[in-house]
Amino acid sequence: MSIEERLAELGLTLPEAPQPLGSYTAVSEAGNLLFISGQVPLVNGKMAFTGQVGRDLGIEEGRAAARATALNVLAQISRHLGGVDRMERLERIVRVEGHVSSADGFYDQPAVLDGASELFAQVLGDKAGHARSAFSYTQLPANAAVALVVIASLRPA
Repeated sequence: MSIEERLAELGLTLPEAPQPLGSYTAVSEAGNLLFISGQVPLVNGKMAFTGQVGRDLGIEEGRAAARATALNVLAQISRHLGGVDRMERLERIVRVEGHVSSADGFYDQPAVLDGASELFAQVLGDKAGHARSAFSYTQLPANAAVALVVIASLRPA
């Protein structure tokens, strides 16, 4: 099943890939690797999940933020490759760095980031297996609840 078919089966469409929040590129390609700059839970151009998980948001809302952020990662890959129909060039997600804005005493960052990892698995199947690190911060840029930094590998063109 293609990535496009999996998205349709899940009732998902990729959003418009968000523009960078500063002076950098959203995706940089080096050899067969894609480096996707930090993505945040923008939905329709607006920050959909703000504040700290464990204070302003519960774990389920944090997971939803991670899921929305993962969709933005996939949108960046799709735009870079020239469309969702060309995402078959994606070999796998190699590494995910998950950054969670967390309240003092909140230690369930991995559970929050499972929202992203599970979305990748649903959409990408065996291309989703990745190494992952979870980081906790008191705040993230634009008051985002979650940010993801991703490295992916590509098949030769």
